[in-house]
Amino acid sequence: MARVKIDMPDSFGFSTQIPVRIGDVNYGGHVGNDAIVSILHESRMQYLKAIGCTELDAYGTGMIMSDLAVVYKGESFYGDQLAVAVTAAEISAVGFDLFYQISMEKEGKTVLVAEAKTAMVCYDYDNHKVSRLPDALKQQLI
Repeated sequence: MARVKIDMPDSFGFSTQIPVRIGDVNYGGHVGNDAIVSILHESRMQYLKAIGCTELDAYGTGMIMSDLAVVYKGESFYGDQLAVAVTAAEISAVGFDLFYQISMEKEGKTVLVAEAKTAMVCYDYDNHKVSRLPDALKQQLI
């Protein structure tokens, strides 16, 4: 069976803390895959806010996710405090990739929970078409 592999960057320029809520826990007693995607979304919103934009207004354009890959590395549970590091890479004329590393501290050690990547494409929501990456956004991503 082929496995998803994400070539993670060496460093991350942004991080945030996300607590695991009871609604994030599935019938297996740990954080569900749907909750991980929600945690990635929240982390992305905080990252974008930190660089002065949103998914609907990123220096004159919107953005839309064209793909998502997640590789699970460990479990997390209700009450855990997740550290989510985010960085941009693979910048092109119309988009970029965001990389995420989710970890937590457990018994004095850093435990990796998941690694993920989302491809973000600049998008004109009014005309429903791909648009160019604004220079101002590119400068914030570098």
